Amino acid sequence: MLLANVKRLSRTLGIILVIVLPLSIQVVAAQAAAPVPVGLLDPTLIPKFVNQLNGPPPVYEPANVLDASGNIVKQTVTVDMTSFMQQVLPAPFPMTPVWGYGGQARDALTGVSLGYVRNQPGPSFEAIRGIPIQVEYQNKITSAHMFPVDPTLHWANPNNIPMGTIVAPFLPYPPGYPQAQSPVPLIPHLHGGEVQSTSDGHPEAWFTASGLHGSAYNTELQTDASSAVFYYPNAQPATTLWYHDHALGITRINVMSGLAGFYLLRDPNSVTDPIASLLPSGKYEMPLVLQDRTFNTDGSFWFPQVGIDPNVHPYWQPEFFGNVIMVNGLAWPNMNVDQGQYRFRLLDGSNARFYTLKFWVPALNIFLPIVQIGSDGGYLQTAAPLTELTIAPGERADVLVDFSGLPAGTKVILKNTAKTPFPKGAPADPKTVGQCMQFTVGSNPGQTPAVLPASLNPTLVGAYPTLPLPTLQRVLTLFEVMGPLGPLMVTLNGQTWTGTITETPSLGTTEEWVIVNPTADAHPIHLHLTQFQVVSRQNMQTAKYATDWMALNGMPPLPDDVVPVAIPIGAYLIGQPTLAPLNEQGWKDTIQVFPGQVTIIRVRFAPIDGSGSYPFDATQGPGYVWHCHILDHEDNEMMRPYIVI
Repeated sequence: MLLANVKRLSRTLGIILVIVLPLSIQVVAAQAAAPVPVGLLDPTLIPKFVNQLNGPPPVYEPANVLDASGNIVKQTVTVDMTSFMQQVLPAPFPMTPVWGYGGQARDALTGVSLGYVRNQPGPSFEAIRGIPIQVEYQNKITSAHMFPVDPTLHWANPNNIPMGTIVAPFLPYPPGYPQAQSPVPLIPHLHGGEVQSTSDGHPEAWFTASGLHGSAYNTELQTDASSAVFYYPNAQPATTLWYHDHALGITRINVMSGLAGFYLLRDPNSVTDPIASLLPSGKYEMPLVLQDRTFNTDGSFWFPQVGIDPNVHPYWQPEFFGNVIMVNGLAWPNMNVDQGQYRFRLLDGSNARFYTLKFWVPALNIFLPIVQIGSDGGYLQTAAPLTELTIAPGERADVLVDFSGLPAGTKVILKNTAKTPFPKGAPADPKTVGQCMQFTVGSNPGQTPAVLPASLNPTLVGAYPTLPLPTLQRVLTLFEVMGPLGPLMVTLNGQTWTGTITETPSLGTTEEWVIVNPTADAHPIHLHLTQFQVVSRQNMQTAKYATDWMALNGMPPLPDDVVPVAIPIGAYLIGQPTLAPLNEQGWKDTIQVFPGQVTIIRVRFAPIDGSGSYPFDATQGPGYVWHCHILDHEDNEMMRPYIVI
């Protein structure tokens, strides 16, 4: 198996370092790995702000299941995954081969039925709190993968080929390793959803168009072998969720292909959602997913075809950073706006890129104020005024921006200043990835901002964090395993995917997770099933801590049967903790864990609203996972299973 072979290789080399290399060495290793491909499209030749965002993505048109009184008790949707061509670059550039979700959909603004629609990002779900949705996902990808599948990673592996060190000379891609390229395993995951693990999109619950299944495959109803039926209760508070592929070891390339979309959960009850009626709606509410891509001259997406160390992993690289920013599936688009307030539901759907966003008015050289009202799991405790916002892969931010007072014709640029890797890597190129999209202000008056109440979220009452201090605390450490040419893998608590399950929270309990990051990068850590609260961050002597941890437990990756022993962190802390900023004082499922720090989150394995029990049995099924949402890390061991007991 891969894990045994990689561990054997690490010990044979005898020179692998773990996480303590200087930042400059790690950054150079990551950035110098891939040669510039022949036929790469120069991003500066792509005209910006020619593509037009004319409205939100279409939304699925569900079938309603009624009770005897005519009330909707459930909705059903059929969603397929197919390959097609899409105009991502502005015409007359070539169209781009993509994969995407599709189904019967309607216009998000007019409600007019559009028939069958497929796109990347896919159509949005418009879910209503309290009305479950039953989704049948159909895998119709019959072609080989459009990017190289690295069979040395621990991955879905539908043909059961040997996983481990390369058994043949390095095979350039294309064609790569044919038995790894086809058939394509897919498994959708509702990111941030409170769902039973049988419908969660477990990484080993994949299925192929030819009817092959992963070990955790499940369907709520009998269906074709190339499909699976999932059940989403929609019992949690209103928020911005998203759905994307989550197949083991190939999430990075499946999402890169286009398999992602919004899942907007709304609550018509003014008691449990007291501010929805005060917020911009209709054309003044816009979901925006930010993704970075690199293009070949034929219009296709480019993805690395040579690994950072091809003698270990022929194709895997530590992070992918594209040189073009795509918003809602369009390269550098423009959106025409009225002179009023807008609600933007922002999603970082990139593999590895963080974004630090500002709304810049070049003509006036000013930045428009941002008011953040929501995060991953719903509204914040109170509105957070900002001048800039940093968002990590997997995170969502619900923000208000007011274009009132700007003259007609004014241009507003959504700028990005985040470094790659974040937070201390290379600066964003202001000519390319330093810009995301443009807004052009028209002459029509828009929506007038409403006065928001001081308290936005009835599930967040009292001093933050509102969850009580638990008795159980878990200390969990992030490690980057380094080889002579750069990273070989990244781990959680020194363990790999197949290691003994160590996170087994009891249903209904609250735990404090203490996440230590001795690596050089920030990692967005995501937990399935639950939403949590951020407690604090604090600097610490991470190099000394890592040395002591390895002296006690051994060098990562640990053997599968070794359960790591936690080290109390008190002796390593520096200074005072920094409490959660205002725009993190809400419910989160993804948290930015910064290098050289310990980040503490408080996790309750129960519904957000405190009702006591989920409308399903969270102890049943294959269980859940927690992982880094840098997809390149997640695919190479930075993901761990956990089960609720």
